[in-house]
Amino acid sequence: MPVLRVPSVQHLARNWRASETAVARLLVQLALNPPFFNYSPLYSAARDLLILKVPYDQVLTGIQRIKRKVVRDNLAEVVPLMHAHFEDISPDYFQLVDRRYYPVGRDLMVPFDPPLIYGLGGTLHFPWFSFWRQNPLQNEALSLFVTLVSEILLQDPDLEGAKFEILDFSCIGSDRTRALQVIDAAEIPRVSDDRKAQMLEVFAAGYALALQELRSKARSSSREADAAAPSGLQGELFEE
Repeated sequence: MPVLRVPSVQHLARNWRASETAVARLLVQLALNPPFFNYSPLYSAARDLLILKVPYDQVLTGIQRIKRKVVRDNLAEVVPLMHAHFEDISPDYFQLVDRRYYPVGRDLMVPFDPPLIYGLGGTLHFPWFSFWRQNPLQNEALSLFVTLVSEILLQDPDLEGAKFEILDFSCIGSDRTRALQVIDAAEIPRVSDDRKAQMLEVFAAGYALALQELRSKARSSSREADAAAPSGLQGELFEE
């Protein structure tokens, strides 16, 4: 059975749709055709550039060691933008943050993994990295994400009062060139409590539908495999 991963808070917002059936359709598609890479090397690059002050050329060389060219080229586009942003920032201190969870439904706890926080000039900074090349969070999806994250920050003494910024490295313009847009979360309108509850209810119902559909597909595939098996094979498999 294809694995339906519990989405992060960011992926929940990005994959939210207006109906539970639309959410389910998208989640099933993602489970059947999962991404073939992730952005973990860029989180390491961010810590190297901002906290450890590893030389830029060395960080870029590390990214260029990635074997798959399409992945290597995609991630390498981010490093110079990240370097330019962090080059003149020297944090007074930094801290890694443990995973938190946001309750979306009765049986759905969505993980939230802050990459890091750092202090500078008496201000606690909480940068959130958005490395998607296309289709970054926008409009109501962005408002939902900021609303959920802001609630998590307010409930955590280690994070309360942090300056929350989204570093969006997506493409801008028709030439499909990445550019860094720094979004101050304080300027993003929040969704109301009623609207938030409605949106989360739709997503939780869609997630449950997606699980149901994937289990049904798995049972159908199993029956088809049994029907296609040579006569007598099943008996031989279970004989001692």
